[in-house]
Amino acid sequence: MTRVLAGPYCTQILGDLGADVIKIEHPTRGDDTRAWGPPYASYTEQSGKQGSGESAYFLGVNRNKKSLGLSFQHKAGVEILHKLAKDCDVLVENYLPGALKKYGMDYESVAKINPSLIYASITGYGQTGPYSSRAGYDVMVEAEMGLMHITGHRDGPPAKVGVAITDLTTGLYTANSVMASLLGRAKTGRGQHIDVALADCQIASLANIASSCLISGKPDTGRWGTAHPSIVPYKGFKTKDGDVMLGGGNDRLYGVMCAKLGKPEWSKDSRFVTNADRVAHREEMEELIEGVTSTKTTQEWLDIFEGSGMPYAAINDVKSTLEHENTRARGMITEVDHPTCGPMKLLSPPVKFSESKPSIRTAPPTLGQHTQEVLSEMLGMSTSDIEALKKEGVVA
Repeated sequence: MTRVLAGPYCTQILGDLGADVIKIEHPTRGDDTRAWGPPYASYTEQSGKQGSGESAYFLGVNRNKKSLGLSFQHKAGVEILHKLAKDCDVLVENYLPGALKKYGMDYESVAKINPSLIYASITGYGQTGPYSSRAGYDVMVEAEMGLMHITGHRDGPPAKVGVAITDLTTGLYTANSVMASLLGRAKTGRGQHIDVALADCQIASLANIASSCLISGKPDTGRWGTAHPSIVPYKGFKTKDGDVMLGGGNDRLYGVMCAKLGKPEWSKDSRFVTNADRVAHREEMEELIEGVTSTKTTQEWLDIFEGSGMPYAAINDVKSTLEHENTRARGMITEVDHPTCGPMKLLSPPVKFSESKPSIRTAPPTLGQHTQEVLSEMLGMSTSDIEALKKEGVVA
């Protein structure tokens, strides 16, 4: 019972790991992201469907799921949800705290139907606290909970991360917590309510930056762009045709970098001998390096640093990343056959197991694609009953 990103990302991870995921969607408009385009994957002529197609956003986080178009504004819709909750292992929802109580779909109500159910609630600010009634949006939480303040160029304004990273980390935390709860249930036989907040997950992911503030009692050091607050050189430098990341993470690696740049004398320069020296003379050091890196192309520098043991990387755009040789070698793109759009490429599950084989078993569903299947095969409803519900607008 989730839409947009954090919840669907969580349930997609569970689906990749083998869960049978039933996505409850509004019967006419479906998940909000179905309308978030362009781009769209176009319908094939054979599908007979008209319109823009399936949005790339929706397709990116809804593989390995079955779509049940259902309205729980109707009593019959709630009854269907209760039947599903009785037999399912996990329910994930991302409604405001208390919003599902009037439908009898809050944790307290559903736990009476199925005490072993793992019930995960994803919200912006949690089930408790002064902000619990606020809706949660990734970019707002990035702003309010510190991430935006430390993201962007040194002298530039705050910036959001290029993807909705708070939604994604919340989805990851939720999936992890669901798995832990299932292990706990195997010992106790009881389910539990998991309260996951975007705000909490964002604060947790501040990691070493938050730790530095807690230990020092001082504010953070602001935005650093591609640079590092306490390691120099460690940033992106312009090349003749792009950018390259270089990381002299210790004095030895710094010496390797100097040699590869054709400037071995820099490693003996009193301004730059130790990392503390280089941090103190950051601007001079970085200006000297960029004066050299800008004389060759990114690929030329990649060839020069190959095998040196020093951290280096091209700064690639997303298309280049998807075409990268390591991306291909690791099988990170999978082609699937979509029921109405035909063959399409999707990102693959990222983790490789020695025994298990997480995979894309089914393409992201069309709205209500599995309504008939779920109601008849899982709940034992007759064709006539299902058709009656469709006429009433309960399901689609």
